[in-house]
Amino acid sequence: MVRKKSGIDPLTKVLLGFSPKAPDATVRKEWNRRVKNVCKPCWELKYCPYGPLVEQFPVLPPTREEAMQHNEFLKQRLAAGAYDRKRRKVFAEEVRNFDPNEYPERHNPGDLEKECSVFGHLCPVFFANEPLTETPELRRIGRRIPRSIIIRVTRRDNNQCQICGKVLRDNEIEFDHLIPISKGGSSEEHNVRVSCLECNRKKSAGYEP
Repeated sequence: MVRKKSGIDPLTKVLLGFSPKAPDATVRKEWNRRVKNVCKPCWELKYCPYGPLVEQFPVLPPTREEAMQHNEFLKQRLAAGAYDRKRRKVFAEEVRNFDPNEYPERHNPGDLEKECSVFGHLCPVFFANEPLTETPELRRIGRRIPRSIIIRVTRRDNNQCQICGKVLRDNEIEFDHLIPISKGGSSEEHNVRVSCLECNRKKSAGYEP
């Protein structure tokens, strides 16, 4: 099977309920729709509730450059006489059949964010995700922050930027999502904090205070 640039692994398609041969564009459109409801639990909980279960989920294939580096490593080890007879046969065949075009030049940035930061596998939450919480209320996934939450957050943070500590007038207050909306963060009270204009713009520009 030839992997196209930023292609979706067949196992990933199956876990999402698609045929292994389903078009990448169709699968990605549906997957992107679903993952707006969730973020990796470790970002909010500070630990992984899945544990070793993560290892049963697929990993992204190596990029073309990584695959070429690994192939060169195998060549060097084989030339040095490494490995027992059985392994040498397997690795020699792997080197002989290596085709760099079978690997993607780069990965989709959204797919990289779905990786487990410890195990490297894709996080299970992105395969079984709903906008549900442990309460009767659905998860707020839009950018709009309800007025009730704005008031509570402003009072909680005492009109003070939670990044630099500056005390703000009412018309200077901005609101920062700790886990960005683009990464699955919600507009719930626990994920929103008061910030000043300068700190909020720094974060939007890629600086993470």
